[in-house]
Amino acid sequence: MHDTSAPGPLAGLTVVDLTTSYAGPTASMYLADLGATVVKVERPGKGDDARAWGPPFVNGASAWFASANRNKKSVVVNVRHPDGIRVLHDLIGSADVFMQNLNPGKLAKLGVDHQTLAAKYPNLIYCALSGFGLNGPDHDLPGYDLVAQARSGIMSVTGAKGGSPQRVSTALSDIVTGMCAALAISAAAVRQARTGEGEVIDVSLLDTDLAIMAPRIAAHLAGEPEPAPSGGTDSVLAVYQSFPTADRDIVVAIGNDAMWQRLCAVTGLEDLAAEPSYADNEGRQAHRREICDRVAEKLQRGTAAEWVALLGKHAVPASLIQSLSEVVSDPQVLARKALLPVPDGDGLHSVHSPFRLASQPEPRNERFPELGADTAAVLQRLGYEPETIEQLVKDGAVEAGRASAEAIAR
Repeated sequence: MHDTSAPGPLAGLTVVDLTTSYAGPTASMYLADLGATVVKVERPGKGDDARAWGPPFVNGASAWFASANRNKKSVVVNVRHPDGIRVLHDLIGSADVFMQNLNPGKLAKLGVDHQTLAAKYPNLIYCALSGFGLNGPDHDLPGYDLVAQARSGIMSVTGAKGGSPQRVSTALSDIVTGMCAALAISAAAVRQARTGEGEVIDVSLLDTDLAIMAPRIAAHLAGEPEPAPSGGTDSVLAVYQSFPTADRDIVVAIGNDAMWQRLCAVTGLEDLAAEPSYADNEGRQAHRREICDRVAEKLQRGTAAEWVALLGKHAVPASLIQSLSEVVSDPQVLARKALLPVPDGDGLHSVHSPFRLASQPEPRNERFPELGADTAAVLQRLGYEPETIEQLVKDGAVEAGRASAEAIAR
Protein backbone atom coordinates (compact mmCIF):
# COMPACT_ATOMS: atom_id res chain seq x y z
CA MET A 1 0.00 0.00 0.00
CA HIS A 2 2.49 2.62 -1.19
CA ASP A 3 1.68 6.13 -2.36
CA THR A 4 4.45 7.96 -4.18
CA SER A 5 2.31 10.94 -5.24
CA ALA A 6 3.36 13.14 -2.31
CA PRO A 7 6.75 14.83 -2.77
CA GLY A 8 9.51 14.36 -0.26
CA PRO A 9 12.39 12.06 0.62
CA LEU A 10 10.06 9.62 2.43
CA ALA A 11 7.69 9.23 -0.53
CA GLY A 12 6.81 5.54 -0.83
CA LEU A 13 7.14 4.89 2.92
CA THR A 14 3.87 3.68 4.46
CA VAL A 15 3.21 4.36 8.12
CA VAL A 16 0.35 2.81 10.10
CA ASP A 17 -0.17 5.02 13.13
CA LEU A 18 -2.16 3.67 16.08
CA THR A 19 -1.13 6.50 18.41
CA THR A 20 -3.39 9.11 20.00
CA SER A 21 -3.06 12.43 21.80
CA TYR A 22 0.00 14.46 20.74
CA ALA A 23 3.47 12.86 20.77
CA GLY A 24 2.75 10.04 18.31
CA PRO A 25 0.59 12.17 15.99
CA THR A 26 3.33 14.81 15.94
CA ALA A 27 5.87 12.17 14.89
CA SER A 28 3.69 10.79 12.10
CA MET A 29 2.83 14.31 10.91
CA TYR A 30 6.52 15.10 10.42
CA LEU A 31 6.94 11.84 8.52
CA ALA A 32 3.96 12.80 6.36
CA ASP A 33 5.45 16.26 5.82
CA LEU A 34 8.47 14.46 4.37
CA GLY A 35 6.29 12.51 1.95
CA ALA A 36 5.33 9.35 3.84
CA THR A 37 1.84 7.91 3.48
CA VAL A 38 0.40 7.95 7.00
CA VAL A 39 -2.68 5.87 7.77
CA LYS A 40 -4.10 7.04 11.07
CA VAL A 41 -6.00 4.18 12.71
CA GLU A 42 -8.69 5.49 15.05
CA ARG A 43 -11.30 4.02 17.34
CA PRO A 44 -15.01 4.08 16.44
CA GLY A 45 -17.16 6.97 17.50
CA LYS A 46 -14.64 9.41 18.97
CA GLY A 47 -11.36 8.70 17.22
CA ASP A 48 -8.13 10.17 18.54
CA ASP A 49 -8.49 11.65 22.04
CA ALA A 50 -7.19 14.97 20.72
CA ARG A 51 -10.27 15.42 18.51
CA ALA A 52 -12.06 16.38 21.74
CA TRP A 53 -9.33 18.65 23.13
CA GLY A 54 -10.80 22.11 23.37
CA PRO A 55 -12.03 24.73 23.25
CA PRO A 56 -11.14 26.26 20.92
CA PHE A 57 -13.10 24.39 18.28
CA VAL A 58 -13.73 25.71 14.76
CA ASN A 59 -16.81 24.21 13.16
CA GLY A 60 -16.47 21.31 15.57
CA ALA A 61 -12.76 20.72 14.84
CA SER A 62 -10.21 20.96 17.64
CA ALA A 63 -7.39 23.45 17.02
CA TRP A 64 -5.03 21.15 18.94
CA PHE A 65 -5.97 18.16 16.78
CA ALA A 66 -5.58 20.17 13.58
CA SER A 67 -2.09 21.25 14.65
CA ALA A 68 -0.73 17.67 14.70
CA ASN A 69 -2.62 15.76 12.02
CA ARG A 70 -2.13 17.30 8.58
CA ASN A 71 -1.26 15.12 5.58
CA LYS A 72 -2.83 11.90 6.94
CA LYS A 73 -5.56 9.42 6.09
CA SER A 74 -8.08 8.29 8.72
CA VAL A 75 -9.25 4.68 8.98
CA VAL A 76 -11.59 3.66 11.80
CA VAL A 77 -11.09 0.10 13.10
CA ASN A 78 -12.90 -1.55 15.99
CA VAL A 79 -10.15 -3.59 17.62
CA ARG A 80 -12.70 -5.15 19.98
CA HIS A 81 -14.18 -6.97 17.00
CA PRO A 82 -12.31 -10.04 15.69
CA ASP A 83 -12.71 -8.86 12.10
CA GLY A 84 -11.41 -5.46 13.17
CA ILE A 85 -8.27 -7.08 14.57
CA ARG A 86 -7.79 -8.87 11.26
CA VAL A 87 -8.11 -5.56 9.41
CA LEU A 88 -5.52 -4.00 11.74
CA HIS A 89 -3.09 -6.84 11.06
CA ASP A 90 -3.65 -6.49 7.32
CA LEU A 91 -2.84 -2.78 7.60
CA ILE A 92 0.33 -3.49 9.58
CA GLY A 93 1.37 -6.21 7.14
CA SER A 94 1.15 -3.71 4.29
CA ALA A 95 3.23 -1.07 6.09
CA ASP A 96 6.89 -0.18 6.41
CA VAL A 97 6.38 1.44 9.82
CA PHE A 98 3.97 0.75 12.68
CA MET A 99 3.55 3.21 15.55
CA GLN A 100 1.63 2.68 18.79
CA ASN A 101 1.26 4.16 22.28
CA LEU A 102 -1.01 1.56 23.88
CA ASN A 103 -0.53 -0.03 27.29
CA PRO A 104 1.45 -3.31 27.28
CA GLY A 105 -1.52 -5.48 28.23
CA LYS A 106 -3.61 -4.26 25.32
CA LEU A 107 -0.72 -4.74 22.89
CA ALA A 108 -0.36 -8.42 23.75
CA LYS A 109 -4.12 -8.97 23.60
CA LEU A 110 -4.25 -7.52 20.08
CA GLY A 111 -1.13 -9.36 18.98
CA VAL A 112 0.64 -6.10 18.13
CA ASP A 113 3.37 -6.19 20.77
CA HIS A 114 6.85 -5.72 19.37
CA GLN A 115 7.95 -9.32 19.97
CA THR A 116 5.02 -10.75 18.01
CA LEU A 117 5.25 -8.32 15.11
CA ALA A 118 9.05 -8.49 14.87
CA ALA A 119 8.79 -12.26 14.47
CA LYS A 120 5.98 -12.01 11.93
CA TYR A 121 7.34 -9.06 9.94
CA PRO A 122 11.14 -8.92 10.32
CA ASN A 123 11.35 -5.97 7.94
CA LEU A 124 8.87 -3.85 9.93
CA ILE A 125 9.97 -0.69 11.74
CA TYR A 126 8.09 -0.82 15.04
CA CYS A 127 7.97 2.41 17.06
CA ALA A 128 6.64 2.29 20.62
CA LEU A 129 5.88 5.65 22.23
CA SER A 130 5.19 5.65 25.95
CA GLY A 131 5.53 7.61 29.15
CA PHE A 132 8.47 5.68 30.58
CA GLY A 133 9.81 3.21 28.00
CA LEU A 134 9.49 -0.50 27.25
CA ASN A 135 11.37 -1.69 30.35
CA GLY A 136 12.05 -0.68 33.93
CA PRO A 137 9.82 -0.87 37.02
CA ASP A 138 7.44 1.85 35.74
CA HIS A 139 7.21 0.83 32.08
CA ASP A 140 3.49 0.16 32.35
CA LEU A 141 2.53 3.46 34.02
CA PRO A 142 0.57 5.98 31.95
CA GLY A 143 2.52 9.08 31.07
CA TYR A 144 1.58 12.61 30.07
CA ASP A 145 3.55 15.76 29.30
CA LEU A 146 2.98 17.22 32.78
CA VAL A 147 4.14 14.05 34.52
CA ALA A 148 7.29 13.83 32.37
CA GLN A 149 8.17 17.47 33.00
CA ALA A 150 7.77 16.90 36.73
CA ARG A 151 9.71 13.66 36.92
CA SER A 152 12.59 14.74 34.65
CA GLY A 153 13.43 17.82 36.69
CA ILE A 154 12.32 20.34 34.08
CA MET A 155 9.74 21.80 36.46
CA SER A 156 12.26 21.99 39.29
CA VAL A 157 14.28 24.62 37.43
CA THR A 158 11.36 26.49 35.85
CA GLY A 159 9.48 29.40 37.38
CA ALA A 160 10.01 32.70 39.11
CA LYS A 161 12.95 33.04 41.47
CA GLY A 162 11.85 31.90 44.91
CA GLY A 163 8.55 30.67 43.50
CA SER A 164 6.95 27.29 42.97
CA PRO A 165 8.14 24.95 40.20
CA GLN A 166 6.23 25.48 36.96
CA ARG A 167 5.45 23.45 33.86
CA VAL A 168 6.81 24.83 30.60
CA SER A 169 3.48 26.03 29.24
CA THR A 170 3.29 24.08 25.99
CA ALA A 171 3.27 20.40 25.08
CA LEU A 172 7.07 20.33 25.30
CA SER A 173 7.54 16.65 26.15
CA ASP A 174 5.05 15.51 23.50
CA ILE A 175 6.40 17.64 20.68
CA VAL A 176 10.07 16.85 21.28
CA THR A 177 9.26 13.15 21.75
CA GLY A 178 7.49 13.28 18.38
CA MET A 179 10.58 14.83 16.82
CA CYS A 180 12.80 12.14 18.35
CA ALA A 181 10.52 9.37 17.11
CA ALA A 182 10.45 10.85 13.59
CA LEU A 183 14.26 11.07 13.62
CA ALA A 184 14.68 7.45 14.72
CA ILE A 185 12.10 6.19 12.23
CA SER A 186 13.77 8.08 9.40
CA ALA A 187 17.14 6.56 10.33
CA ALA A 188 15.62 3.08 10.52
CA ALA A 189 13.99 3.62 7.12
CA VAL A 190 17.41 4.25 5.59
CA ARG A 191 18.66 0.91 6.88
CA GLN A 192 15.41 -0.82 5.92
CA ALA A 193 15.79 0.40 2.34
CA ARG A 194 19.43 -0.71 2.25
CA THR A 195 19.19 -4.11 3.98
CA GLY A 196 15.51 -4.98 4.31
CA GLU A 197 15.88 -5.19 8.09
CA GLY A 198 13.29 -3.85 10.49
CA GLU A 199 13.79 -2.16 13.85
CA VAL A 200 12.19 -1.77 17.26
CA ILE A 201 12.25 1.86 18.39
CA ASP A 202 11.59 2.71 22.03
CA VAL A 203 10.81 6.41 22.65
CA SER A 204 9.45 7.80 25.91
CA LEU A 205 8.41 11.16 27.31
CA LEU A 206 10.71 10.74 30.30
CA ASP A 207 13.76 9.92 28.18
CA THR A 208 13.03 12.92 25.98
CA ASP A 209 12.79 15.29 28.92
CA LEU A 210 15.98 13.86 30.42
CA ALA A 211 17.66 14.68 27.10
CA ILE A 212 16.26 18.21 27.29
CA MET A 213 17.75 18.46 30.78
CA ALA A 214 21.14 17.03 29.70
CA PRO A 215 23.21 20.19 30.38
CA ARG A 216 21.59 20.75 33.77
CA ILE A 217 22.02 17.09 34.76
CA ALA A 218 25.64 17.10 33.61
CA ALA A 219 26.36 20.29 35.57
CA HIS A 220 24.70 18.89 38.70
CA LEU A 221 26.67 15.64 38.53
CA ALA A 222 29.83 17.71 38.09
CA GLY A 223 29.21 19.46 41.39
CA GLU A 224 26.77 22.30 40.69
CA PRO A 225 24.42 22.86 43.66
CA GLU A 226 20.84 21.65 43.39
CA PRO A 227 19.11 24.19 41.10
CA ALA A 228 15.75 25.76 41.83
CA PRO A 229 13.34 28.03 39.94
CA SER A 230 15.21 31.24 39.22
CA GLY A 231 13.32 33.08 36.52
CA GLY A 232 15.96 32.04 34.03
CA THR A 233 18.79 33.90 35.76
CA ASP A 234 20.97 30.89 36.58
CA SER A 235 22.30 29.91 33.16
CA VAL A 236 25.88 28.73 32.90
CA LEU A 237 26.31 31.87 30.80
CA ALA A 238 26.39 35.37 32.21
CA VAL A 239 24.79 37.69 31.07
CA TYR A 240 21.95 35.46 29.80
CA GLN A 241 18.50 36.46 31.11
CA SER A 242 15.61 38.89 30.95
CA PHE A 243 15.84 42.55 31.93
CA PRO A 244 13.29 45.30 32.43
CA THR A 245 13.49 48.38 30.22
CA ALA A 246 11.54 51.63 30.41
CA ASP A 247 8.40 49.95 29.08
CA ARG A 248 8.71 46.14 28.93
CA ASP A 249 11.10 43.23 29.41
CA ILE A 250 13.66 42.01 26.92
CA VAL A 251 16.21 39.20 26.97
CA VAL A 252 19.94 39.56 26.40
CA ALA A 253 22.07 36.50 25.60
CA ILE A 254 25.85 36.89 25.91
CA GLY A 255 27.41 33.73 24.51
CA ASN A 256 31.07 34.70 24.34
CA ASP A 257 33.63 37.26 25.47
CA ALA A 258 33.41 39.35 22.29
CA MET A 259 29.66 39.75 22.80
CA TRP A 260 30.35 40.86 26.36
CA GLN A 261 32.65 43.59 25.13
CA ARG A 262 30.07 44.75 22.58
CA LEU A 263 27.32 44.82 25.23
CA CYS A 264 29.46 47.00 27.46
CA ALA A 265 30.22 49.37 24.58
CA VAL A 266 26.55 49.69 23.59
CA THR A 267 25.38 50.31 27.17
CA GLY A 268 28.22 52.65 28.11
CA LEU A 269 29.67 50.25 30.69
CA GLU A 270 33.28 50.62 29.61
CA ASP A 271 34.48 50.20 33.18
CA LEU A 272 33.01 46.70 33.26
CA ALA A 273 34.59 45.88 29.91
CA ALA A 274 37.98 46.91 31.28
CA GLU A 275 37.66 44.89 34.49
CA PRO A 276 40.01 41.85 34.19
CA SER A 277 37.92 39.71 36.53
CA TYR A 278 34.95 40.03 34.15
CA ALA A 279 36.89 39.19 31.01
CA ASP A 280 35.67 35.59 30.78
CA ASN A 281 32.44 33.80 31.55
CA GLU A 282 33.75 32.20 34.73
CA GLY A 283 34.48 35.63 36.17
CA ARG A 284 31.18 37.08 35.01
CA GLN A 285 29.35 34.12 36.51
CA ALA A 286 31.07 34.69 39.86
CA HIS A 287 30.01 38.35 39.78
CA ARG A 288 26.65 37.82 38.08
CA ARG A 289 24.57 39.86 40.52
CA GLU A 290 26.60 43.06 40.45
CA ILE A 291 27.09 42.90 36.67
CA CYS A 292 23.38 42.29 35.98
CA ASP A 293 22.38 45.08 38.37
CA ARG A 294 24.55 47.51 36.37
CA VAL A 295 23.22 46.28 33.03
CA ALA A 296 19.62 46.48 34.29
CA GLU A 297 20.11 50.05 35.48
CA LYS A 298 21.33 51.09 32.03
CA LEU A 299 18.60 49.26 30.12
CA GLN A 300 15.84 50.93 32.12
CA ARG A 301 16.85 54.25 30.57
CA GLY A 302 15.45 53.31 27.15
CA THR A 303 12.50 51.48 25.65
CA ALA A 304 12.56 47.82 24.72
CA ALA A 305 12.28 48.57 21.01
CA GLU A 306 15.15 51.04 21.16
CA TRP A 307 17.43 48.60 22.97
CA VAL A 308 16.59 45.60 20.78
CA ALA A 309 17.33 47.65 17.67
CA LEU A 310 20.59 49.03 19.07
CA LEU A 311 21.80 45.69 20.42
CA GLY A 312 20.93 43.96 17.16
CA LYS A 313 22.84 46.60 15.19
CA HIS A 314 25.94 45.70 17.23
CA ALA A 315 25.47 41.91 16.99
CA VAL A 316 24.43 41.44 20.60
CA PRO A 317 21.69 38.76 20.76
CA ALA A 318 18.52 40.26 22.23
CA SER A 319 14.77 40.06 21.80
CA LEU A 320 11.47 41.34 23.03
CA ILE A 321 9.61 38.78 25.10
CA GLN A 322 6.78 38.48 22.64
CA SER A 323 3.16 37.62 23.27
CA LEU A 324 1.57 35.12 20.89
CA SER A 325 -0.27 37.96 19.13
CA GLU A 326 3.16 39.44 18.39
CA VAL A 327 4.66 36.08 17.43
CA VAL A 328 2.04 35.40 14.74
CA SER A 329 2.69 38.82 13.17
CA ASP A 330 6.49 38.74 13.54
CA PRO A 331 8.03 39.68 10.16
CA GLN A 332 10.56 36.83 10.37
CA VAL A 333 7.84 34.29 11.19
CA LEU A 334 5.77 35.55 8.27
CA ALA A 335 8.72 35.63 5.88
CA ARG A 336 9.47 32.00 6.71
CA LYS A 337 5.80 31.08 6.14
CA ALA A 338 5.85 29.31 9.49
CA LEU A 339 2.07 29.48 9.94
CA LEU A 340 0.18 27.04 7.72
CA PRO A 341 -3.53 27.80 7.25
CA VAL A 342 -5.55 24.59 7.29
CA PRO A 343 -7.24 24.20 3.89
CA ASP A 344 -10.93 25.05 4.29
CA GLY A 345 -10.15 25.50 7.96
CA ASP A 346 -11.95 28.80 8.60
CA GLY A 347 -9.10 30.17 10.66
CA LEU A 348 -7.49 26.92 11.84
CA HIS A 349 -3.70 26.77 11.50
CA SER A 350 -0.83 24.40 12.02
CA VAL A 351 2.85 25.31 12.23
CA HIS A 352 5.44 24.46 9.59
CA SER A 353 7.63 21.54 10.58
CA PRO A 354 10.94 22.78 12.06
CA PHE A 355 12.91 21.86 8.96
CA ARG A 356 12.89 23.02 5.35
CA LEU A 357 14.25 21.02 2.42
CA ALA A 358 15.42 22.55 -0.83
CA SER A 359 13.79 19.65 -2.65
CA GLN A 360 10.42 20.64 -1.15
CA PRO A 361 10.07 24.36 -1.93
CA GLU A 362 6.43 24.25 -0.82
CA PRO A 363 5.35 22.35 2.28
CA ARG A 364 2.91 19.49 2.04
CA ASN A 365 -0.20 20.89 3.70
CA GLU A 366 -3.27 18.70 3.30
CA ARG A 367 -6.19 19.20 5.65
CA PHE A 368 -6.40 16.88 8.66
CA PRO A 369 -8.69 13.94 7.91
CA GLU A 370 -12.26 13.68 9.07
CA LEU A 371 -12.86 10.62 11.22
CA GLY A 372 -12.97 7.50 9.03
CA ALA A 373 -12.82 9.51 5.81
CA ASP A 374 -10.39 7.08 4.16
CA THR A 375 -11.56 3.72 5.52
CA ALA A 376 -12.98 2.45 2.23
CA ALA A 377 -10.22 3.79 0.00
CA VAL A 378 -7.43 2.36 2.15
CA LEU A 379 -9.08 -1.05 2.46
CA GLN A 380 -9.73 -1.17 -1.27
CA ARG A 381 -6.03 -0.52 -1.86
CA LEU A 382 -5.32 -3.46 0.42
CA GLY A 383 -7.42 -5.64 -1.89
CA TYR A 384 -10.74 -5.67 -0.02
CA GLU A 385 -13.77 -5.86 -2.31
CA PRO A 386 -16.46 -3.18 -1.87
CA GLU A 387 -18.95 -5.82 -0.74
CA THR A 388 -16.52 -7.03 1.95
CA ILE A 389 -15.94 -3.47 3.18
CA GLU A 390 -19.68 -2.84 3.30
CA GLN A 391 -20.15 -6.00 5.37
CA LEU A 392 -17.34 -5.00 7.75
CA VAL A 393 -19.08 -1.67 8.26
CA LYS A 394 -22.43 -3.36 8.90
CA ASP A 395 -20.81 -5.76 11.37
CA GLY A 396 -19.15 -2.90 13.26
CA ALA A 397 -15.60 -4.09 12.55
CA VAL A 398 -14.73 -0.83 10.81
CA GLU A 399 -16.40 2.54 10.57
CA ALA A 400 -16.64 4.76 7.51
CA GLY A 401 -16.99 8.51 7.52
CA ARG A 402 -19.31 10.22 5.11
CA ALA A 403 -16.75 10.45 2.30
CA SER A 404 -15.72 6.85 2.90
CA ALA A 405 -19.33 5.63 2.84
CA GLU A 406 -19.86 7.41 -0.48
CA ALA A 407 -16.75 5.65 -1.83
CA ILE A 408 -18.22 2.28 -0.85
CA ALA A 409 -21.52 3.16 -2.52
CA ARG A 410 -19.70 3.96 -5.75
